[in-house]
Amino acid sequence: MRESSHPLAGLRQRIARLAATGGPANCPAEGWLASGHGAFDTAIGGGLTVGRTHEFFAADALDAASAAAFAALLALRTPGHAPLLWLRTVDAGRRTGHIYAPGIAELGGDPGRLLLIETADPKMLLACANDAVRCAGSAAVIVESWGKFPLLDLTAGRRLTLGARDAGTTLLMLRLNAAPTPSVAETRWSIVAAPSRELEADAPGAPAFDLELLRWRGGPAGTHWRLDWDKDEQIFRDAALSGAVLPLVARRAGHSLGAEAA
Repeated sequence: MRESSHPLAGLRQRIARLAATGGPANCPAEGWLASGHGAFDTAIGGGLTVGRTHEFFAADALDAASAAAFAALLALRTPGHAPLLWLRTVDAGRRTGHIYAPGIAELGGDPGRLLLIETADPKMLLACANDAVRCAGSAAVIVESWGKFPLLDLTAGRRLTLGARDAGTTLLMLRLNAAPTPSVAETRWSIVAAPSRELEADAPGAPAFDLELLRWRGGPAGTHWRLDWDKDEQIFRDAALSGAVLPLVARRAGHSLGAEAA
């Protein structure tokens, strides 16, 4: 995992080196970012379409880490050594915490594939993103933002999407503590941390995620999924929970009532 103190210049240099070599040979320029969960991938046409924009929303700040983890684990499932470009503002880093390389390794990912760029402000973030999506040698590009992102209007979104399409780059927009706004994204997801089943000796269980497909240009939305991450197989599986678990809507309603009572 590498960082640059001069984000735009450093990113352009790295992208130029990747472009000069044509990018890693095993980095897919077409196809899907698949979860490994057969039913989930089939339901959205094979997985997240490569060369498109996909949005991941975490409306609750407490779910930001889960949304980031899901996007990263999905991208790092791509075979080979193609880099994952992760762009975020310094403010987002302060609010959500720094990315922990040993934690990525513990989950079965390769932190050496992660190129992290932190920018001073959203304007620089958007400039870096426009350069990053034009790199055909990446596993994916994650753009992490916190709160409202007024610069990311429909015009800016189309520019990013066209750049990603032309380069065959998958763009994952990580929208934390934000509400959905009109966009040109292929899919839009809401991600919430789900309870996991503890292991022996009360050790923490596998990361678990509640996902809702809010929008899909290729078909119907509104479906819900609960998935666990299998670090050994590096795939997502059905959640292995014991006992009854409230549906997502009921659980959220209970959380809101508790907040009002406090």
